[in-house]
Amino acid sequence: MGDANPSVLVIDDDTEFRDSVARLLRTVGLHTREFSSVPDFLKADPPEGPSCLILDVRMPGRSGLELQRDLAAANRQVPIIFITAHADVPMTVQAMKGGAMEFLTKPFRDQDLLDAVEAGLARDRARRESDRALAALRERFDTLSPREREVMVYVVAGRLNKQIANDIGIAESTVKVHRTNLMRKIKARSLPELSRMADMLNVRLQQT
Repeated sequence: MGDANPSVLVIDDDTEFRDSVARLLRTVGLHTREFSSVPDFLKADPPEGPSCLILDVRMPGRSGLELQRDLAAANRQVPIIFITAHADVPMTVQAMKGGAMEFLTKPFRDQDLLDAVEAGLARDRARRESDRALAALRERFDTLSPREREVMVYVVAGRLNKQIANDIGIAESTVKVHRTNLMRKIKARSLPELSRMADMLNVRLQQT
């Protein structure tokens, strides 16, 4: 199932600025949601589709940098574009170290903001796709029996069927059956692909 339409979330206590950003984004067909403060944003439901955040650094109450830290602590991954009328180097460094997409100082070129928003939405779209792929892979992994998971760990470690049979005390023919079944269930077409799946699932660390 595809993503819902993208949206840009604008948090700034300056109503005129919020409205001007919304008008600019509408010219390229983007939906915006406007918030006058961090608490207003936190009370709202998260967007269903790809999103990015245009965030004022300094506002009454909680600041944009504080929100960035809160979102990171909650593992709520949303690309952030910081906007400020009065930037300094430590502030910029802190924002970028925190993973901000861009740090723009007012007044800025409209195209710079549009480019940053486009990059932010692309990043969030890619993250969502990766999350979906991992969730589907976990579902397939969950269909494996305990023995199939055990065999999978040995297979991705580079052990041959004969060695696996000796390691876990079953017949080599049984190892082959488990290996065939697990490859089919997890939809791996080759050993390198199975190894990549094991890395995504962190199977080696969980099982050894």
